[in-house]
Amino acid sequence: MESLFDEAEERAAQKAAPLAVRMRPRTLDEVVGQRHLTAPGTPFRKLIDNDAPMSLLLWGPPGTGKTTLAYVVSQVTSRRFTELSAVTAGVKDVRAAVDAARRELGMSGRQTVLFIDEVHRFSKTQQDALLPAVENRWVSFIGATTENPSFSVVSPLMSRSLLLTLQPLDDDDIRMLVERALADERGLAGAVTLDPDALDHLVRLAGGDGRRALTYLEAAALGFETQGTAHIDTATLERAVDKAAVRYDRDGDQHYDVISAFIKSIRGSDADAALHYLARMIEAGEDPRFIARRLIVHASEDVGMADPTALQTAVAAAQAVEFVGLPEARINLAQAVIHLALAPKSNAVVKAIGAAQADVQAGLIGAVPAHLRDAHYAGAKRLGHGDGYVYPHDRPEGIVAQQYAPDVVAARTYYEPTNHGMENRFSERARVIRDILRPARGGGEGATPDGDAPAASDASHAPDEGNGR
Repeated sequence: MESLFDEAEERAAQKAAPLAVRMRPRTLDEVVGQRHLTAPGTPFRKLIDNDAPMSLLLWGPPGTGKTTLAYVVSQVTSRRFTELSAVTAGVKDVRAAVDAARRELGMSGRQTVLFIDEVHRFSKTQQDALLPAVENRWVSFIGATTENPSFSVVSPLMSRSLLLTLQPLDDDDIRMLVERALADERGLAGAVTLDPDALDHLVRLAGGDGRRALTYLEAAALGFETQGTAHIDTATLERAVDKAAVRYDRDGDQHYDVISAFIKSIRGSDADAALHYLARMIEAGEDPRFIARRLIVHASEDVGMADPTALQTAVAAAQAVEFVGLPEARINLAQAVIHLALAPKSNAVVKAIGAAQADVQAGLIGAVPAHLRDAHYAGAKRLGHGDGYVYPHDRPEGIVAQQYAPDVVAARTYYEPTNHGMENRFSERARVIRDILRPARGGGEGATPDGDAPAASDASHAPDEGNGR
């Protein structure tokens, strides 16, 4: 009788658990995403299949399956599962969990998976308290973190653990999770159906976070499960999660129109408009890495040498996206957008490489001047390689009047600095350097009368408008 009561109580507890918990995979084959970790033959899979002792650090954005993998490890290997959160646990809790694991190991030989969520929140002292248990394998330690362990986990613990990096779930992964939850007995068991447009919107809202997708689905389905089969459309989903659908098709015209308007707003120095389009893309679930890549291109294409720090800011924002992820990385992206929008503009860099490429494509590829050729191999001297080369550092001014370009393009001028921002400084320096070098430069075949490269066609200079095509 007591056994029946316990089973009923357990079933009731499972039904009351959040949908994301109820749908937690029971085997590695049920895990959605992270195939680079769970596929047969991978190091992680071998550890599980061979029931080997392990200490793991799982690093990845929220909702990518860190807790799930730890739970599956305990289920597949029949180990006890003990979970602590570094947000609330202290050294006392860690030692109590380790002592319990040692008693279980001594009495039954059964190992314990000690899972510590948000392990990066532990202080150095708290992390050090784990070392004896990890070193002596009293527990199979699994730590989960959303921050780079190289900066947030102490070296002794890092060196004793296998670091596994989890990736955000892609759209197909999220779609599979949702469809499984709709049909599975542990989930909604067919009690509700989801409109295709609502499913697409839910996938966008999830942003690669499986837990978020299931939480939103559960909120939208609330109350329907007891009314027979019910249908969830986009309006119902919006009311449930208090988040209006942003009309944005990542594979259609909206994707290209919005990113084009985003780049053109930055180019036009309208920071407010650019921030609007940034917010629009983020709210619609656009991949933040795509946005960061466009900013990096724009930093050189439309700002260039007018503000060389713009590229540094854009690259730093892209790194922040990888390290931090959304939603926090939206702040880093916004900073880069504002910097690029307010920076002085110059397209001299993109015009320079466009003109140089146009000449090369037109066949203006002359021989490398003999004095610049490699003179380090045997026989090079006999061929005259390196003869007459002057080492610039041997001269006080650091610049030598000698020819560097092949004869056929010796009179070409590709980089034409503007007077915008910091490029004004480079403009003057470029003029001084060319005054020194030009006496050493011949007229050159194909040169224009003033020695400059002819204007390249619009196609060679025109950017791709940031369309991402």
